[in-house]
Amino acid sequence: MISMRSMTFLPTTLLKSARFRLSGAALLCFALASHAAIPITHWTQPSGAQVYLVESPAIPMVDVQIDFDAGARRDPKDKPGLANLMASSTAYGVKARGAAPALDENGLSDAWADLGASFGGSAGADRLSFALRSLTYPDLLEKATALAARQLGDPTYPEALWLRDRPKLIASLKEANTRPATLAGRAFARAVYGDHPYGAESTEETLVRISAADMRALHAQALRSCSAKVNIVGALNRVQADALVTQLLAYLPTSGCDALPPVAEVAALTAAHEERIAFASAQAHVLLGQPGIKRNSPDFFALTVGNHILGGGGFTARLTEEVREKRGLTYSVYSYFAPGLHAGAFTIGLQTRPDQAQQALALVREVLANFVKDGPTGKELQAAKDNLIGGFALRLDSNRKLLDNVANIAWNDLPLDYLETWTAQVNRLTVEDVRAAFARAVQPEKMVTVVLGAEEAK
Repeated sequence: MISMRSMTFLPTTLLKSARFRLSGAALLCFALASHAAIPITHWTQPSGAQVYLVESPAIPMVDVQIDFDAGARRDPKDKPGLANLMASSTAYGVKARGAAPALDENGLSDAWADLGASFGGSAGADRLSFALRSLTYPDLLEKATALAARQLGDPTYPEALWLRDRPKLIASLKEANTRPATLAGRAFARAVYGDHPYGAESTEETLVRISAADMRALHAQALRSCSAKVNIVGALNRVQADALVTQLLAYLPTSGCDALPPVAEVAALTAAHEERIAFASAQAHVLLGQPGIKRNSPDFFALTVGNHILGGGGFTARLTEEVREKRGLTYSVYSYFAPGLHAGAFTIGLQTRPDQAQQALALVREVLANFVKDGPTGKELQAAKDNLIGGFALRLDSNRKLLDNVANIAWNDLPLDYLETWTAQVNRLTVEDVRAAFARAVQPEKMVTVVLGAEEAK
């Protein structure tokens, strides 16, 4: 248990009021300290759980993220979305534990409201995550951690509540299928990822296949303390953080953490592929891209800076200058890399009038080909460095943002001094570094193109 009883329990109304004031205090705290060293303490518990801690004593709050290798990439092929549903459905209720009674959905929600704290789960492409936020007043934090441990380790997964909510999800999917951006994005993901789990999507048919029993089975299989990575940012020292993690994972198995089977890599594209989708829309939606890089790629920094110049830097980006400012073909055009444990997509996207879609697409291809061939100018590179380095503080100006960065470091096995060396990594890049990285990672002649709603598709 967490032993920090020097302060008394606060009334619920005061806790809620204090919690809302904390976000502003946290922002100010990190804005002032963002360029200082951010030491990350890392250790492994006897259970095998790995802990990453940043002590932030300025305000009495803590944010915790627990990650497991059970994201969407490991969903059964015929049940995409299972991991996310399993994680989010822990909110349906918890079993009785010792003297603590069982709590149904409403009881669990009320318990969190009374504590002025929050806990919940979700799954992304690579990992399944649970997040706890609480003030660190001793009695309050102990109670919040105990409740989170129950929701993490003892969820009930009642079939009736899943059957209640499934029609809502199906209705939401049907509504999403009326949106042009959704349809274009799904077609793009299928073409870029092929059979890889990164391209899987939930449908009415796949949701019907998922049962509460599937959620219980995945929970029992995937959630083990020996495989957890626990990231903590807040007003706790190492001893207190270690006690919190021990309590938080107390109801999870401590064994059975053998290496998981590998997930296949995303296949590189061997030829260009173009798909045109007829759709009655005021705007044509254009997407262009390919599998990109893994997060641990040595080209990550060069591609990050290069993409800022190409299409990620807003009004200063080359694509914006050429497609919007000079020719007025779109209000917004963008590009980004989405690296993960596998090669996430490199994407360029825009919307334009249907009769201008082909012209805009041809121009985007020209700008991209020239950038891959020649790289940025020295002036563009320096402006991007200044912008990214100058804005680095905004990446760390709250507990939540700092926690996201710590979890990224932990999940991808990045150096513990990653944040401290970030600006130096950006600043050392040359024009040739960026050009060479784009030449290795981007093949304009082998890209997927999706155009939805252009006149040519009618």
